[in-house]
Amino acid sequence: MEAFDPAELPELLKLYYRRLFPYAQYYRWLNYGGVVKNYFQHREFSFTLKDDIYIRYQSFNNQSDLEKEMQKMNPYKIDIGAVYSHRPNQHNTVKLGAFQAQEKELVFDIDMTDYDDVRRCCSSADICSKCWTLMTMAIRIIDRALKEDFGFKHRLWVYSGRRGVHCWVCDDSVRKLSSAVRSGIVEYLSLVKGGQDVKKKVHLNEKIHPFVRKSISIINKYFEEYALVDQDILGSKESCDKILALIPETMHDDLQPIFQKHHSSLQRWEHLKKVAIYPNDKLGYLLEWEIMLQYCFPRLDINVSKGINHLLKSPFSVHPKTGRISVPIDLQKVDQFDPFTVPTISSICHELDAISTNEEEKEENKTESDNKHRTRDYKKTSLGPYVKVFEKFLENLDKSRKGELLKKSDLQKDF
Repeated sequence: MEAFDPAELPELLKLYYRRLFPYAQYYRWLNYGGVVKNYFQHREFSFTLKDDIYIRYQSFNNQSDLEKEMQKMNPYKIDIGAVYSHRPNQHNTVKLGAFQAQEKELVFDIDMTDYDDVRRCCSSADICSKCWTLMTMAIRIIDRALKEDFGFKHRLWVYSGRRGVHCWVCDDSVRKLSSAVRSGIVEYLSLVKGGQDVKKKVHLNEKIHPFVRKSISIINKYFEEYALVDQDILGSKESCDKILALIPETMHDDLQPIFQKHHSSLQRWEHLKKVAIYPNDKLGYLLEWEIMLQYCFPRLDINVSKGINHLLKSPFSVHPKTGRISVPIDLQKVDQFDPFTVPTISSICHELDAISTNEEEKEENKTESDNKHRTRDYKKTSLGPYVKVFEKFLENLDKSRKGELLKKSDLQKDF
């Protein structure tokens, strides 16, 4: 992937917002079929401009209005907020207390920095293919629960552009959920609890909830390769001590000779289970699962999910530090998703430049009314396949909406 130079960002953003941003699909998403009057007009957007200038409470009349503003402002980052009782750009004219957040997608934010106590390869903003498996497991575990345990149909997963993933649950009924219900859902999906000072962050009891069992069966598919090989979680004295801190002290004496005799994490893990955990504890599997969950289970940012007025980075925004685009993730290909092959703004702008000058001249001579065609330029670049993933998601939303409208009209006929 082409190196990204942040100094080029202002010029690249101009080209991106003028010719590559998928406005039509973006508007189609947030307008939700225009079923609810003024739904799009009451949506808050926020822009972060050059030099960290932050502008909240932006709102737009329609797709054309949004396009013009984005091309004028060239935001470094776009965040999406709630749908309010009034137009956000007029919030100062509304009497105090009347301007309220009413609806928003249920969102989840999973950030690699929250796993720093359990990953050995990288820390803070850095990621590599060895720790990206944490995000793969997170998507698999959370998405399964949203779909099967809660029955949510429309889930858009998006790469953040740097070190994490976001999920937007867009079902009609979900967008109306109260803050309390959102808190309940995120609480249900959280098993790793406690800050930096808490050593043991997962506690299971004998009554294992099906959600835990199903999460463990997903982790099992990745655990050996991810935790024992790539992360080598029992490979050094320091990392062994971290695992010992999760095990009752009565078992520690049995483990010291094992750690002296065996040196690979794979051997140490097998013997740890065989010699210490299972013989000393009728419920040995609980202890094994607690360790696996602490090292592999998704860590959600609870505040992002529970607040209706909380803003979250928009899909197709550009990450100003990496230049990578926040692209949708194909749920059929989660295991193949590689953050390092995600298009950067430099790569797609250069792909566009590589189109023959002849074609470029034709583009330049087009009138303003031909703008519609110009937005399809993304198809000529490596952004195209990601827009396709987004379109598939939108098609399912449309189908669902049509189905609901048919149901309603049939019910009305019955009366």
